[in-house]
Amino acid sequence: MKVEVGVNGVAYERDVEPRTLLVYFLRKLGLTGTNVGCDTTSCGACTVLLDGESVKSCTVLAVQVDGRSITTIEGLADGEELHPMQRAFREHHGLQCGYCTPGMVMAAVSLVAENPDLDEHQVREGLEGNLCRCTGYHNIVAAVLDAAQSSREGAW
Repeated sequence: MKVEVGVNGVAYERDVEPRTLLVYFLRKLGLTGTNVGCDTTSCGACTVLLDGESVKSCTVLAVQVDGRSITTIEGLADGEELHPMQRAFREHHGLQCGYCTPGMVMAAVSLVAENPDLDEHQVREGLEGNLCRCTGYHNIVAAVLDAAQSSREGAW
């Protein structure tokens, strides 16, 4: 089937098998920042933004995104200028091994876009579908709260 989709602001038209998952479609485009973790929607390592809302790309078929817009971790930064969420993760050491980080950042961007007036409990609840085995989440939560503050101040 033919799929026309915008990914990180670039229009693509590709033929895909109807059963191809979005995460594998993105990898065929050369975008490897979106990680394949569990293939069962449990970990969130494959989270991307679909029309601005976070989705786990291991549960979406490529044909379902026809005519839509995808943002991956590669599409957040503006050249060398990191997105405020990426900056906050770096400044607060919100990563260790880094495997979950792209999905965690994408989920956090969507979470803050939905509600920039978050408290710690809301951040923890909002990211509960994204697993990290290394950090204990404390620094991730601090990063999201910091980025949310930047969002409230108009830095996004």
